[in-house]
Amino acid sequence: MDLPIIDLGCYLSGDPKSEQVLQECKKAADALITYGALLLRDSRVSEEDNSTFLDLLEDYFNQPEAELKKDERPELSYQVGVTLENTEKPKCAVHEPCLHIIERLDPSERPLDISGHHPDPKCRFFWRMGEQPPYKTLFPGLNSPNVVPQASEIKERWPRIMEKWGSSMKAAVEGIAEMTAIGLGLPFNAFSDAGKYGPHLLAPTASDLVKYGKKDTILAGFHTDLNFLTIHGRSRYPGLNVWARNTGKRIPVRMPEGSYLLVQAGKQLEHITGGLVKAGYHEVVVNERTLETIENRRHDFPERPLIRISSTFFWHLSSDFHLAPIINLAERADALQTDGEEKSEYKPIKVGDFVSNELRHIALMA
Repeated sequence: MDLPIIDLGCYLSGDPKSEQVLQECKKAADALITYGALLLRDSRVSEEDNSTFLDLLEDYFNQPEAELKKDERPELSYQVGVTLENTEKPKCAVHEPCLHIIERLDPSERPLDISGHHPDPKCRFFWRMGEQPPYKTLFPGLNSPNVVPQASEIKERWPRIMEKWGSSMKAAVEGIAEMTAIGLGLPFNAFSDAGKYGPHLLAPTASDLVKYGKKDTILAGFHTDLNFLTIHGRSRYPGLNVWARNTGKRIPVRMPEGSYLLVQAGKQLEHITGGLVKAGYHEVVVNERTLETIENRRHDFPERPLIRISSTFFWHLSSDFHLAPIINLAERADALQTDGEEKSEYKPIKVGDFVSNELRHIALMA
């Protein structure tokens, strides 16, 4: 991949004021400014834990739809529990600024066409990994208790496996949040404190490759994430493409085996930096490599469901945090503005209101 690799171990084990650590932190911030994404190496992350997590989610989403529907919470804007396929809409299918971004890309670098695209054929499960705020939040619906699946065989394994993998992802993304803050010239805890009571979500998506395994099927249409930072473990099936801000090039994600994670900037990070860091655009599609992997999995693991699980975690700022651009970062953003790049306004807003507005765009909140 053409993305910088950041070593979290350098930060965790080194002197925070040493030149080596400061350079690695600047490299992390520069990667998010330039690409909107980076690869993170964290030796604490276990491939075995990721594999156990993927097995659990394959088993869960292999259940009949009637069983899954028991875990739906539409009244909570699907912010805990399951979201079934053909519910969430890609914002860029209807959002004019997104369509302009696609038009500016070279035709060979554009995503699969989402004009007129129906809701995504993916399912999702949201499992909260945040601390409950010790104060009365203005946004209780975004900080709801978790839903444990009802099916007995799943229920026995669920909390332990979800908490173990979710804790690994949360620790890694909080480390890169601190490194990014230092790299941007801020105190190390500028972002981690702002996200202390964020409604962080372990957020695997599931795509049924028996139903939706045809080449050029869009599993998740071209979009950005509404949270602060998104972190992914390795999926068993290729198909994730990200776009580099600096070149507009489409980068097919190829995650190395082992202790590597993909990190992407979200809209909350874009907002607080006044556009210095832009939220990373991405899509998930069925391509030639996906089809090859489907055939390999059919041969090697005939007993396993053919379901693509994303190993994804959304890290949020606290819902009651006052989200506004940091002045010196916004000034740097103005200097970085390129010809043809639309200038966005970043008005002060509570994070919970910001999230609610975004959820309405993607049809998860009425």
